[in-house]
Amino acid sequence: MFQCTDEQADKSKYPYHIRDVHISDPFILADPASRRYYTYVQFVDSQRFPDVPAGRGHFYVLESEDLIHWSKPEVCFERGDFWADLDYWAPECHLWKGKYYLISSFRAEGTYRRCQCLVSDSPKGPFRPVRNGPVTPAGWHCLDGTLYVDRKGAPWLVFCHEWLQVEDGQICAIPLSEDLGEAIGDPIVLFRATDGPWVGPIIRGGGVTDGPFLHRLPGGKLLMLWSSFTPSGSYAISYAISDQGEITGNWYQSIGGHGAAYAYKSPCLETPCFLSDPRGGA
Repeated sequence: MFQCTDEQADKSKYPYHIRDVHISDPFILADPASRRYYTYVQFVDSQRFPDVPAGRGHFYVLESEDLIHWSKPEVCFERGDFWADLDYWAPECHLWKGKYYLISSFRAEGTYRRCQCLVSDSPKGPFRPVRNGPVTPAGWHCLDGTLYVDRKGAPWLVFCHEWLQVEDGQICAIPLSEDLGEAIGDPIVLFRATDGPWVGPIIRGGGVTDGPFLHRLPGGKLLMLWSSFTPSGSYAISYAISDQGEITGNWYQSIGGHGAAYAYKSPCLETPCFLSDPRGGA
């Protein structure tokens, strides 16, 4: 856990206050080696940081010591001869086997959106493709890939098979090679959008699945956060719990259209922080 203090951050190194940071689909890596936080974005505020290269085909990284004061964005991935120049969406960074893996979705004109892993020796990059191609199945329209490591230590990519293609959006998983560069098995469907009793409105007989993220609770239960739309049309986060504590188990959905109601111990606070309404229960 990182130690946070009330001392004022170095404004020359961390000039970007959290109130000014606007990020879609944020993901924060707490890096044990550098004892810093890193968040990854697909765009840059060019008015605030005109000297940072902008445009399609980039990922950027911001660093923080306290989650409040952030560094200016730095390029951590530049397209070069990479196959895709569109839909650099929702990047996540995971530490695996001593290296840092940036996972995101990508698309080229006339192709399906697919997920791929990039790798670096540093959380700040530069990142490079692990292999010369995506890990999600050919012919599938996918997004929002995230890394899950099962109880046997094997890596999986959990991702969304998009409602745009299958109508009833799916959360799927596929086993990965040790270097996260390729799939080594067939994909499995964990559940569909309409399995969530809180999901609506129904779109062409189905629904949207977005943003899966796996988290093991202190008692051993495996929980998955995921997003969709409620009957009122609001975008929401809810959760599902595996009955076997693994992704291959049956997934039981929550009945509320809100974030997972469980607490976690923040490294910067002496009291628990709730990810959503603390009156609920996982």
